[in-house]
Amino acid sequence: MYKFLFVLFVSFGFSHVCAQSQDQASLVNVFLGSSGDHGQLSPAASYPFSALSIGAQTYPTTHTGYEYLAKRFYGFTHNRFEGVGCQGSGGLLFVKPLRSLDEGDLHNPLEKVYDTGRPGSYQVKFTNGLHASMAVLGNAGMHHYQFGDAAQQRGLYVDLSHSFNRAFVSETHKVDGQWLIGTLRSKTTCHVGIYTFYYALYVDKPVDWEQLEDAKLKAKTKTKASDFNVYIGFSAVSEEDARQNVRRESFQEMAETSFRDWNQLLGRVEVKGEKGREALFYSLLYRVLQSPYKISSASGSYRAIDGGLQQTVIDRYNGWAIWDNYKTQLPFLSVLYPELYQPIVSSIANLYPYGKKDFATQNEPSNTVRTEHAIVVLLDAYRKGYDVDFPSIIDSLKIEVDRLEDVTPDKSLETAYDRWALGHIYGIMGNSHKRKYYLDKSIAYRQRWVEEFSDLSRSDVDRMSARKMYQGTIRQYRWSVPFDLKGLKELMGGDRPYLDGLDDFFDHDYFNRANEPDLHVPAMYQASQQPWKAQFWMHQMALDTVINHYFNDNSKGIGAEIDRIFKNQPKAFIRTMDDDAGAMSAWFVWASLGLYPAAVGHPVYYIHLPIFEQTALHINEKTAFSIKVENYGSDKRYIDKVFLNGRPLDRNWLTHEEIVLGGELTVYASSIPNVDFGVQNQWQSQLDQ
Repeated sequence: MYKFLFVLFVSFGFSHVCAQSQDQASLVNVFLGSSGDHGQLSPAASYPFSALSIGAQTYPTTHTGYEYLAKRFYGFTHNRFEGVGCQGSGGLLFVKPLRSLDEGDLHNPLEKVYDTGRPGSYQVKFTNGLHASMAVLGNAGMHHYQFGDAAQQRGLYVDLSHSFNRAFVSETHKVDGQWLIGTLRSKTTCHVGIYTFYYALYVDKPVDWEQLEDAKLKAKTKTKASDFNVYIGFSAVSEEDARQNVRRESFQEMAETSFRDWNQLLGRVEVKGEKGREALFYSLLYRVLQSPYKISSASGSYRAIDGGLQQTVIDRYNGWAIWDNYKTQLPFLSVLYPELYQPIVSSIANLYPYGKKDFATQNEPSNTVRTEHAIVVLLDAYRKGYDVDFPSIIDSLKIEVDRLEDVTPDKSLETAYDRWALGHIYGIMGNSHKRKYYLDKSIAYRQRWVEEFSDLSRSDVDRMSARKMYQGTIRQYRWSVPFDLKGLKELMGGDRPYLDGLDDFFDHDYFNRANEPDLHVPAMYQASQQPWKAQFWMHQMALDTVINHYFNDNSKGIGAEIDRIFKNQPKAFIRTMDDDAGAMSAWFVWASLGLYPAAVGHPVYYIHLPIFEQTALHINEKTAFSIKVENYGSDKRYIDKVFLNGRPLDRNWLTHEEIVLGGELTVYASSIPNVDFGVQNQWQSQLDQ
């Protein structure tokens, strides 16, 4: 059992903790991944870990409501879950500015001339002269509409029944002068649960409200105007809290404050290298910092997932995609943002007393996706020094694990991971009997692995979703036991067959970069007799061309996609690859830094060659971990040798403690592999660890 020293850097808000040599936020391309099925991202005005985001509704559209190449705009909405599938999620509180009160302005779309954006704000110019600007700061947002002609009566159309993917459930609202205040209920991602969205909308000109039909209204200015502002307050707690969250600031003030806050969070990582790589890095890091969402109010009130009103002394979060991002995004937050991650971990644990489901309840306080493997995340956090009150939730953890099914091959391996985690949690609590019981249940995966995954001569091993598996093949899922590499090697026949299996997997392009099941497999070379191949593949998949045969529409495809996986452009990712709440972006961030989680549940990170010459990880205001590459070259991908704090490092891994306590890692780059580095003193997971 590990229990590392953890010194919590207390920060309410986003305090600046490092001296920055540049504005990292200025390097962010908010349009990355916003075209076609290449990321499902948007340039919406947003704020770190806020459920409020103001973005355009275009035709044609994508999962976020926005298509970069579209010219036709219908209006703007106020939430979206960036990067998720199931045809998108969000799209609530639709508004459209009306240049005049003519019926044509109400029904005809706007035609885009150009749009721009940066972290915290978005602007678009239309052919009719309208210039629309949006900004978001925490749970406050604003629209500034400039009409570009002589003053006349203006309007604002509001559709309270609008949503992506037909997810709208119900709404209530009331009009109070220039205020429109209400509650929206909508289905969560994939229509599994229901969440509530409280809002307060304020028009800064006197208006008359007209009810057009159910859930559709029009506000008409009482006087002539050349521009007007719309202020938005959002809350996951109540309508009154939403009203209190409204900030009547200018667009410039709100946009600039939001940009500064984004810059402070992004600046916790400083990289120095090729400018194109820097821009791609920060554009993807930006996506890592958008969810989960802070749902507690300034007074500490929050809604639990049963809908009940609760009180807390620490921030509460919701909006999970844990199955997608527990391998990458959440571990990254655990290293770089401890003052945020402790409340996030506590919020995950707090799901259990209120009826946690694998996907969503019928009373979620925010949009959300899924929470499988939350127990693994909690064990991982505890072993990194975060506070987790296991005794208070152990009965709920047991109930959850006991009801897990292993009817399909993939589920048998994923269930074993959670049973493994529960066994070690019982060990932490001193219950050796229950520890042994659940580790014994976990080890049962080995028989299923032999039955389903050992024989690769069967005709369906290369077919997506064969044997009722989820978005993966037998070849891809057979590696899904990162908690027991020692046992996996034994099942495969030892070190040599394990290495041969990895070679076969990558040499024949059996991997699927469009989804998460085999996301961790390149790093599994680190526990082989040729760890330099992990260095090759981490670099190859981060920066170079790959051949991808598999897509998220569950087809192998006619022909392959041959391209780079990550590109700093609207069609950023390979086809059908969703960012999945920062999961894929975080993979690139890890690859860029030269580190990768060895196995979630263990505070260990494998080392490969960073893509930058210099990196600084600012853990808190006093502690930094720097990574320097000697003999740097943009085409180099191998490690010759490594020094930690000036001393030779005879292993290819670091502990969480070694990073968060600060220090310097010096990596010597090479154009050819050092076949001896990382072969000795290896770290590999095993069931009883």
